[in-house]
Amino acid sequence: MGATELGYVLGFEEIHSTDIADVGGKGAHLGELSRIEGVRVPDGFCVTTEAFQRVAAEAPSINAQLDLLSRVKPDDHAAIRTLSAEIRRVVEGVTIPADLVAAIGESLARLGEQESYAVRSSATAEDLPTASFAGQQDSYLNIVGLPAILSHIRMCWASLFTERAVTYRRRNGFDDRRVRMAVVVQRMVFPDAAGILFTADPVTSNRKIAAVEAGWGLGEALVSGLVAGDVYAVRDDQIVTTTVATKSRFVQASQAGGTREVPVEPGRQTQPALTDAQVVRLVRLGRRIEAHFGRPQDIEWCLVGEDFHIVQSRAITTLFPVPETDDQDNHLYVSVGHQQMMTDAMKPLGLSVWQMTTPRPMPEAGGRLFVDVAPALATPAGRASILGNLGKSDPLIRDALQTVLDRGDFIRSVPDEESVAAPAGAAPAPIETDPAVVTELIRPSQESVATLRSEIQLLSGTALFDFIQTDIAELQRILFDPRSLQVIMAGMEAAWWLNDHLEAWLGERNAADALTQSVPHNVTSEMGLALLDVADTIRPHADVVTFLHRVVDEGREGDGFLNELAGLAGGQEARDAIRGYLDEYGMRCTGEIDITRTRWSEQPATLVPAILGNIRNFEPGAGKRHFEQGLLQSRRKEQELLTRLRALPDGERKAEETKRMIDRVRTFAGYREYPKYGKVSRYFVYKQALLREADRLVRSGVLREKEDIFFLRFPELREVVRTNDADAELILRRREAFRSYEALTPPRVLTSDGEVITGRYRREDAPPGALAGLPVSAGTVEGRARVVTDMARADLEAGDILVTAYTDPGWTPLFVTVAGLVTEVGGLMTHGAVIAREYGLPAVVGVEQATRLIRDGQRIRVHGTDGYVQILV
Repeated sequence: MGATELGYVLGFEEIHSTDIADVGGKGAHLGELSRIEGVRVPDGFCVTTEAFQRVAAEAPSINAQLDLLSRVKPDDHAAIRTLSAEIRRVVEGVTIPADLVAAIGESLARLGEQESYAVRSSATAEDLPTASFAGQQDSYLNIVGLPAILSHIRMCWASLFTERAVTYRRRNGFDDRRVRMAVVVQRMVFPDAAGILFTADPVTSNRKIAAVEAGWGLGEALVSGLVAGDVYAVRDDQIVTTTVATKSRFVQASQAGGTREVPVEPGRQTQPALTDAQVVRLVRLGRRIEAHFGRPQDIEWCLVGEDFHIVQSRAITTLFPVPETDDQDNHLYVSVGHQQMMTDAMKPLGLSVWQMTTPRPMPEAGGRLFVDVAPALATPAGRASILGNLGKSDPLIRDALQTVLDRGDFIRSVPDEESVAAPAGAAPAPIETDPAVVTELIRPSQESVATLRSEIQLLSGTALFDFIQTDIAELQRILFDPRSLQVIMAGMEAAWWLNDHLEAWLGERNAADALTQSVPHNVTSEMGLALLDVADTIRPHADVVTFLHRVVDEGREGDGFLNELAGLAGGQEARDAIRGYLDEYGMRCTGEIDITRTRWSEQPATLVPAILGNIRNFEPGAGKRHFEQGLLQSRRKEQELLTRLRALPDGERKAEETKRMIDRVRTFAGYREYPKYGKVSRYFVYKQALLREADRLVRSGVLREKEDIFFLRFPELREVVRTNDADAELILRRREAFRSYEALTPPRVLTSDGEVITGRYRREDAPPGALAGLPVSAGTVEGRARVVTDMARADLEAGDILVTAYTDPGWTPLFVTVAGLVTEVGGLMTHGAVIAREYGLPAVVGVEQATRLIRDGQRIRVHGTDGYVQILV
């Protein structure tokens, strides 16, 4: 059997999109491109991954080096550099078997042995829909003759192991052993102009705008960043912007082989590389390619005479997906995660359960949930309501929405009478400032969760799913109880009243922040203080403390360490204290709105670093003292403000009104955290029951592992339970998609055209160089920045300032230690802001890219009253 029959060499005409394992991402795309009607692709062939595997197998030292490389950490650049260089040296020196040489020679003879060729790597992990590895391996141009092509094929194989390529794979979760290398050998074209076409705007992500970059000669100068090219933006066959660059140099083929840089004649340097008609024709060609592949493309093109040749096309992997709709209307999506202080990707079961709980439609994209606000923004009343509320909670979202409205062409305005009328009926009576109102709301919720726990225990099969669906209606009844919403709004409105009036009367900014420290019934702040009490129980027992340090150092998982505590002096008390805490708060975790996230009760070791930090940073009784000090500071501030008010004209009236509002905000502010606690409590009960079903499905061979259920939506999982049949391929695809979603940063605001709208803080009061944000908890503090991305790995000292992407209730145990807070996401009434005010921590939220701009260990100053952060050292 000949080499070609063994599959070592495949012509483009033999290659399909499903052949990635054989020809890599680039090769598979070229095979598909060559089939699209009206698309010219220079002819060529691929040396398959099977050829690479055979050559690698005949060089045993490669396997030994890969074993060593697999043990190296992604950030150990020196070791990666050394090992990857050794592997490249071995690969570049291998002997290519004679039958493989013959197969390559046959393909060259068919195309023209003395023609010029481009020799490009094509790895199985590059140019994939979920991870573009563009530029991570090598390409060689204008290669002539079989010996030179064989040499450059070896160099392409070796490029799989450059330091950059290995590091990139590690960071994106690709195994070095699983990524194999094919090589594309393609006839060269010698263009008049060449460049790149993005079928979606690479800056704004707008899917309706294509971007063209063009320069003289070969496109390598543009691709490599050697020169700037002309840039065109095209929408609906119309060029909307043109920027003609001064093109002083270009790359052309060298007579000796390879390429060379040459200067552009002065008269051509500022001439457009393409005519307007050519630009529009190229974009139409790009749209045809995009339609074939089903997603926006990054296309490399060449112009020879009047003919465009396509030499590569890959998916643009950096675009955030757009929610799917069944209409052609304009939609304007606002991120739910930014309101919930949890912007991580959610798994399908988590998305599904949240959508079942919410009273309004929430489309999903990229593992995140959104709300379409376009219908509400179309009416004057809806516009005023949304912009008013978001103006208070998240100015960046408000500004982004205003940007769209100011364009005037995306959202059609309609009079209020055309909108859906609100149901008739009298407005609810104002709620009295009575602490009993809050306890009357909390008690039924607690009783309802207790009933749920009892009734769900004996249920299984589809009966369990029907029960959960029915119970979600009970959850909605509790969450959206009009009286509950009245209490929350009463607390917020009282805080707004205090801030507005006390600034007007006394010049006191954000006065409500100091007045809402240590309010009653705040279940989340109580949770943070309760962990101080756990530390008090453990602190006297040195053996227990030592053991818990070992739990952290060894990276223990699960709850097995709790049973080991019993054999230590004081261990029984420590175990009971931790378990008591978990009984009350164990349903919580970071990212808790996603039912699939691991709860503290499932992974108690997550809390151990915070407990040890409390032991190290605080004296006994700190929890009680913290609450009492906050209460004392709040009362002192109240008395100070009332005294100052009475000294004003009409002061008694102003003081009396203010006192009523202080009582009101302190009565109701704490309750705002409770509905989410009740919801998460129910979610954990559901999750435990669903995992029991998952365990049965694994035992019966329907699923490979319990966590597979997280990649099914609730109705899909019910059907799997009913039929005892699961689609393993679907679960695998969902896992891969989720992995890609994790790498994406969700936008606050996204249009149905895919455009990411970025809002700005339109203010001039921050000092030069300061990072602007939203002031949510008054005061100024200076300290060491601790940039934390994983709560379980936080190492905080008293006085540190926590800098992180977001903080939902699962982060609360860290708040008792820190002196200030900076987050990238958040609003006035989101979790981090509420707890920062409760604990008296100066806080600024909504600081764009804070975790990148602030380095761990830097000294910073947080201006929680004015809303900015200064980097001092």
